[in-house]
Amino acid sequence: MNNKIRKEEIYNKCLELHMEKIKHLETAMEESEKSALSYGKQSDAFDSHRMQLIGNRDMYAQQLKTEMEALETLHKIDLSHNHKTIEFGSVVITDKQKVFVSIGAGKINIENDTYYAISLQVPFFEAMKGLKKDDEFEFRGNKFKIQEVF
Repeated sequence: MNNKIRKEEIYNKCLELHMEKIKHLETAMEESEKSALSYGKQSDAFDSHRMQLIGNRDMYAQQLKTEMEALETLHKIDLSHNHKTIEFGSVVITDKQKVFVSIGAGKINIENDTYYAISLQVPFFEAMKGLKKDDEFEFRGNKFKIQEVF
């Protein structure tokens, strides 16, 4: 499989997982809102159960906002760009793991390969930022050799 197709597959899987997360948060937020509205006759303005339901809705709304911002970041990746150095949008293959520099989405399984979608803010990215194929770097006492960047 060529690198462009592999990068597209990783990106699409990352997008799919992220969209599932957003859908889950939207559903949870709606359910909290419905529960708060249908809770029954409000006995007083400071009904603790209703306030808890509204608090849950607000918490999900904040999480949803964060995830929508991450989705916007993901959409900024140029899949046609073949990276020579490690930067935003790069797929990095080291001797120990495979990384997609995008958003912090965690583990992504593509066929029999596991990739880790990481954000620009994680220390692991900082340790390898700007490096290229055949460079080596150390992170938390472990040495990594970059086998491929695209």
